[in-house]
Amino acid sequence: MYGSEGRKLIQLRNRNGKGYTIPYGGLFAYVSCPNFLGEIITWTGFFVVTFSWPAFSFLIWSIVNLVPRALDHHRWYRNTFTDYPENRKAIFPGLL
Repeated sequence: MYGSEGRKLIQLRNRNGKGYTIPYGGLFAYVSCPNFLGEIITWTGFFVVTFSWPAFSFLIWSIVNLVPRALDHHRWYRNTFTDYPENRKAIFPGLL
């Protein structure tokens, strides 16, 4: 049901009890929102396989919806945690 990054987020919640912590490991080493990146990759793959307008619309919708959310999450992490990793990007490793 959950990918490995989703499980990491759930485990953070269970370990910590309350409050928030910085996630580490897996794709979290590169981006703040690997779950959003996975969603975009999934819809990109679906579009490539089907090459259809509905798949293309889901891909565009995912990008338009998830990139701003990832930027907000990333900004929140940076404002909340002074020790947040400097080289971590919001959603696309090495880019954004």
